[in-house]
Amino acid sequence: MPTVHRKPFGRAHGQSEIDLWTLDSGTGVRAEILTYGGVLHGLTVPDTAGSSGPVVRSLPALDDYTDKNPYFGAIVGRYANRIAHGRFTLDGTTHHIPANDRGHALHGGPDGFHTKVWGATGERTETTAVLRLTLHSPDGDMGFPGALDVTATYTLDTTGTLAVDYRAVTDRPTVVNLTNHSYLNLGDDDILGHTLQVDADAYLPVDAGSIPEGPPAPVAGTPFDLTAPRRIGERLDHRDAQLRPAGGFDHCWVLRPAAPGTLRRAARLTAPGDRRTLELWTTEPGLQVYTANQLDGAFTDGTGRRHQRHGSLCLETQHLPDSPNRPGHPSTVLRPGAVLRSRTEWRFPHLRPAADNRLRPPAAP
Repeated sequence: MPTVHRKPFGRAHGQSEIDLWTLDSGTGVRAEILTYGGVLHGLTVPDTAGSSGPVVRSLPALDDYTDKNPYFGAIVGRYANRIAHGRFTLDGTTHHIPANDRGHALHGGPDGFHTKVWGATGERTETTAVLRLTLHSPDGDMGFPGALDVTATYTLDTTGTLAVDYRAVTDRPTVVNLTNHSYLNLGDDDILGHTLQVDADAYLPVDAGSIPEGPPAPVAGTPFDLTAPRRIGERLDHRDAQLRPAGGFDHCWVLRPAAPGTLRRAARLTAPGDRRTLELWTTEPGLQVYTANQLDGAFTDGTGRRHQRHGSLCLETQHLPDSPNRPGHPSTVLRPGAVLRSRTEWRFPHLRPAADNRLRPPAAP
């Protein structure tokens, strides 16, 4: 039966108590989540031989998370991805977000949701372990208009599926783009030998500052063609000008169409030897793929081992820029009376009998 546990993890900003919540499926999968930043601190999954191991990178102590770090496992917002020059216009008013990445605003600015202490409540049923995180972002937070109330709910079920549901409401028009920023590795020294498949026929090129440009470009004939499983190292070795700004992938793929609010498969990641397989399903239309090469030797997997170049991979489900003629312009405008909802699931089909792995989306949340 699933279980939910909580224990202290330290103090953030010198005063706020931070908790570590553990969701256990009772069937071999365990997730650990911090109230600081909503961080997915750990996700342990058995391989095909039944040996458990981590599939997300983590940092050993709270001070490592509160110090400058590249959003390890955090919920990022209000706006995931980059806002060009930290400026956007909404209903005729220009808003300014503090720049924190090469003159642009990244992931909501320097004090975005990844630095906040979230409220938390846990519960369990016969088939699920649940952690519900809440956050109030006041009007003007990091320059964004309107007060925003956000709920992020992590659910781990007995099949080993981990889901996160986002819900947000506002009292003034604002922009919102929420995602989880976990660094994935299914069990190897680096990510280059993993195979990746992305269910998308187009991607958004970027400029020298990694700002998305339009219109969407076809993946055919480029290293961005991941419509069939490809070894990641093979794609990164391709000499393509689009790989230079980030030294690898840091691009948004335009996922194949699906009915609004229904889950679609975004990506399939497989470890060498097929020891573990992760499928990412989402209600979002875009998937940011980031190979995280600037983390060379900068982090461990909790065992004390240092990692090589391209030690992990971010797969971030998110919205798409709303206009190819306004590079980096925010996409989703949320207005009073409306509710933003989205869902992402991490599934591990190697844990299930083959008959349970058919690509059929469940009912919308």
